[in-house]
Amino acid sequence: MTNRTEPRRGLRGPRHAGHTLAADHLGALALPVGDDGVVIGDDAEGRPQMIGFHRPTPYDVLLIGGLWTAQVLALRAAGTGARVAVETGRAQAWTTLAQAAGAGLECITLYDVGRVPPTGATVGSPVVVVRDCGMRPPRGRVVSSPWQSVLTLLPYLSPVAPRLMRSATLVGVQRVSPGEAEQIGRILGLTRIETDALPTLADGVTLWVAGRERHWVMTSGTDAENGLLGTVRRMD
Repeated sequence: MTNRTEPRRGLRGPRHAGHTLAADHLGALALPVGDDGVVIGDDAEGRPQMIGFHRPTPYDVLLIGGLWTAQVLALRAAGTGARVAVETGRAQAWTTLAQAAGAGLECITLYDVGRVPPTGATVGSPVVVVRDCGMRPPRGRVVSSPWQSVLTLLPYLSPVAPRLMRSATLVGVQRVSPGEAEQIGRILGLTRIETDALPTLADGVTLWVAGRERHWVMTSGTDAENGLLGTVRRMD
């Protein structure tokens, strides 16, 4: 992990007591402590939080949020040595990023929806597939598998969102409408305080949920990321 000089920022979200987790559930934790993951931002106390995308078991992540956050995660996954395959119906939104990543190496590759080929992911060459396929992403031909994680982006809640939320190992939720917050809260088993906070979240703040674990995380771009993607935003 590189040294970071960004100022700490407070999060707009509820503070609550810590959660406990049974020992036999530790393997399901999606935000590991250590230096083997992708840094996704800081918690309310300014501590770095990470997602461990590179796993020997299938791993599905759902982000109900903005393109900016998904692109930052893709860049940072590529920075850990992963190959990133982006399945998208709006290639123009990803082209500059793909060209700039990897200093000329093809570490981020773009594909039309439904056209991602087998990637040959291995422990020495892990893959992250980013599915940016709109409100109703079709079932992908390429699914999560050992050393190949799948991150699906939904701009807002959609008819397929409940199924994706229930099947994902990790769900990230950014600012949504009060009605969407109610539905998300019911599916994910959020508290009333957590549910009520979702429509008020600042740009860049995500509630990450893995089972009973909840993490409020602020993602801030580095100078290079902001130069490439612009400043943090929920809407595109």
